[in-house]
Amino acid sequence: MNTAHKPKARYGMVIDLDRCNGCGGCAAACAVENNVPPAAPKASDRTGLTWMRIYRAENGRSFPENRTAFFPISCQHCGAHTPCVSVCPQNAVDINPETGVVSQIPPRCLGCRYCMTACPFHARYFNWSDPEWPRDMENALNPDVSVRMRGVVEKCNFCHSRWQAAVAKAAANGKREIDPADYVPACVEACPTEAIAFGNLDDPRSEVSRQSRAPNAFRLLAKLGTDPKVYYRSDRDWVRRMGDTDVAYESEASRG
Repeated sequence: MNTAHKPKARYGMVIDLDRCNGCGGCAAACAVENNVPPAAPKASDRTGLTWMRIYRAENGRSFPENRTAFFPISCQHCGAHTPCVSVCPQNAVDINPETGVVSQIPPRCLGCRYCMTACPFHARYFNWSDPEWPRDMENALNPDVSVRMRGVVEKCNFCHSRWQAAVAKAAANGKREIDPADYVPACVEACPTEAIAFGNLDDPRSEVSRQSRAPNAFRLLAKLGTDPKVYYRSDRDWVRRMGDTDVAYESEASRG
């Protein structure tokens, strides 16, 4: 593991792909919560910026047997081996010893993009432009989240500011442990089908821990040994088999 001590908690997600309808509500909520600016003019899949991308995958069959699944993919918060941590020359990527969350530290980032190359999940994005918002929208930015500058890489951090707020609330109440209800990422809160569960994977009493152990649960590219903290669920065999492939590549290929 990349840290000297095991994190006190191991926060992660379980996403039920049989419930996900690809609406993009999670991505929109993530952008609003974390001050991700609107796409610049003529932005492409490579130059755009998002912390949660929704990939569409198909079973490859013709009508009427064709089926579709949607994969919301953000940083998978690897544990046993974290490629982005290993390659960063600036120590701009770190694993939070309290939560196990893989954190990005923009002020340290020099924009080399080694971490983007190392990430097998295509879950890191480079700021090609200075962040800009439509007129007056700056007044609606989240004051608890710093805006990132041009020339750095950013990614999902499981809404770190919400964890900080939960910790502060617990401390104010004289408690050392946070209330799980006080730490819920924006994407989880916004999902209209309740397809995303979140919590401490190491707490056997938590819903996310229970779902991660379900027979139909799987992780993306588990064979690489990075120990992702994001799990997926599906009762469909062909969807679970996608976990062993590059979902981004397969989805782009299916669009022709």
